[in-house]
Amino acid sequence: MRAPDAWAVAARRPDGVIEAQRNELPRLSSRNALAKVPFLRGIFVLIESLSLGFRALSWSAEKAGEEEEEIGRKEIVFTMIFAIALAVGIFVLGPAFAANWIKDLVGGNSLLFVVIDGALRIALIIGYIWLIGRSAEIQRVFQYHGAEHKTIHAYENGDPLDIEPIQRYSPRHPRCGTAFIIIVAMVAFVVFLTLAPLSFLWQVAARILLIPVIAGISYEVLKAAAGHRWLAWASQPGIWIQAITTKEPSDDQVEVAIASLLAALEPEDVAEVKSRGTVNPAALAAEFGTGSVDG
Repeated sequence: MRAPDAWAVAARRPDGVIEAQRNELPRLSSRNALAKVPFLRGIFVLIESLSLGFRALSWSAEKAGEEEEEIGRKEIVFTMIFAIALAVGIFVLGPAFAANWIKDLVGGNSLLFVVIDGALRIALIIGYIWLIGRSAEIQRVFQYHGAEHKTIHAYENGDPLDIEPIQRYSPRHPRCGTAFIIIVAMVAFVVFLTLAPLSFLWQVAARILLIPVIAGISYEVLKAAAGHRWLAWASQPGIWIQAITTKEPSDDQVEVAIASLLAALEPEDVAEVKSRGTVNPAALAAEFGTGSVDG
């Protein structure tokens, strides 16, 4: 869970106890003036999300007893670089080379190349998400994803953070990483349409060099779509994809999501949450890490 000034991660240990840890946001986003500038902040959010994601996975694996210690900073950086390079190769360069081959095969023009490239990229993204979702372990991740969204819905709507009111909400949320990925693909398609007259080599170079630009534009579209009803259509494809990436969670998974949210909030915000009514006892009894709020 990410709050304005901190982020938190929670996990249920093998002994059944929920443990949560609160961390201050990295300086990259919390103390950098550029991280608040429209069209630049999306780039910082993307980098931050990758970093926090790997750190949270490392911590949760340690608490599950699968790792003896947290993964170090060097390992996280190396893994991030490898993951980004692999993603660029599969979802950026792969569709471009395949589209160019198809275009030459059918005797098409540059516009056809851009259309095929965009269609292949979106198909690859959706296909990849669907394929990994066949795994039982990833299905459980998708359930926790749904628990996160339900808990945020309840918090934003002023409901008590307890199982029953939270489970009434949809597991889908417009401000979601899945929605961001789909918006990135849509924005990339529009941007690359304007570059259709360029040669193939320049097209390939643009797909790499413009990644930060597309990320910045996409983040602004995502924020605008969440805040303005007339732009809600922009996040709708991401909502549809969440039919794959979010599943209905069990009650014990919702408890972990509540504990994570409580750890991310400031003490005055936790007090406000408690004033709404019952807060799930198991989440309140979680063992909070250094620097987190008192449960």
